[in-house]
Amino acid sequence: MWLLSDPVRLPDPRAAAARLPRGQGVLARGAKRGVLRGLARLARSRGLVLLVGGDGRAALRAHAGLHLPDRAGARGLLPFLLARRAGAPWALLSVAVHGRPALARARRLWPDLGFVSPAFPTESHPGAPALGPLRWAALASRLPVPAVALGGIGRHTAGRLARARVAGLAAIGALRG
Repeated sequence: MWLLSDPVRLPDPRAAAARLPRGQGVLARGAKRGVLRGLARLARSRGLVLLVGGDGRAALRAHAGLHLPDRAGARGLLPFLLARRAGAPWALLSVAVHGRPALARARRLWPDLGFVSPAFPTESHPGAPALGPLRWAALASRLPVPAVALGGIGRHTAGRLARARVAGLAAIGALRG
């Protein structure tokens, strides 16, 4: 299970992250520096995996993994990739996967996992087209790494995905409490 922060819907995910079981993950997107520092401490003390969205230098400072958004570049990518190559155990890499171009990037970078979205209609992107279970499964099956479902995930939608390819579920609203 992955908890995602969001600058509008969940700018400070620390309270929600404190309720996650050991071994679960937090993807901090757009988190302010102080929030990220506190989240990094919380993740270490609770045994959570932490990814920082789009900022390799912030990920390095937090001893966290890096998430590469699909439609925006990442700052500080090279220093992060060098730390990853040097064997930093916390330097996980994830990519956002919204379509075929992201699949090609995943094949080049060989991340640890991909967040395939939007699986279902989501509050984060009202009116945006969703993949639905069949297209989600088709996209996830072409990803060379485990696929995490994101977008409109909740108790009524999670079971509709092809379980064989779902390595995890990610949510904002369903986990913020």
